[in-house]
Amino acid sequence: MNSLLNATSNMRSQAYWVVHPLDDHPEQKRDVSAVGPMAMTPSVRLSLLALRADLILMTSLVAYHFLGLAAALKHLSS
Repeated sequence: MNSLLNATSNMRSQAYWVVHPLDDHPEQKRDVSAVGPMAMTPSVRLSLLALRADLILMTSLVAYHFLGLAAALKHLSS
């Protein structure tokens, strides 16, 4: 019981200082040129290829829809 009281009194005596990022010292940034290429696992490679295919498909669907709207507007104006 006494050790529990000591632990809680030690926790209360600690002070935490909050420093705003603009007032803090700038941190050291990583040198990107020193980092080599990352190794990709097959599942990561497959996920990235699926994402690329999805983006290409969605872009082509938007272009198809835009061309369809342009053709419909062309027929309405004449």
